[in-house]
Amino acid sequence: MTRLVRGADGRMWTVRSQIEWRNPSADADFEHDVSGGHGPGVLMLAIVVVMAVILVAWTPEQVVVPGWLIFALVLVFLFFPARWAVRRPWLVAAESKKTDELPPERWVGSVRGFLTVRNEVANVARKIEMYSLPDLDGPLQPVD
Repeated sequence: MTRLVRGADGRMWTVRSQIEWRNPSADADFEHDVSGGHGPGVLMLAIVVVMAVILVAWTPEQVVVPGWLIFALVLVFLFFPARWAVRRPWLVAAESKKTDELPPERWVGSVRGFLTVRNEVANVARKIEMYSLPDLDGPLQPVD
């Protein structure tokens, strides 16, 4: 998502956001960020699939499984992957071009969630239009 915004001082800013598929490692969270990769998730998925196959294979022929139960189980299994996809972190950046009297600026921050990032991009654009800079109290911070 990209927006062009004219600041109160006349500079043109580009406010953009893009999804991050990997969690950015922060210095404070480094110890917690070290993980085994995707292996544990793949192993758990394989175990669930094997258990489901065993359950279906051992079910007697006289048992009638209602359609709503299968639908409910599919919804339960899809909840966590859907939540994971919706809650991915997004990188939000606001960049200005160099003008005759002002140097270029770059502000970068991270926001979680699709709806939250849309709201934050709108707030950043509004602050730039009003004050010529993003809000210092927001998620964006200046980068040298």
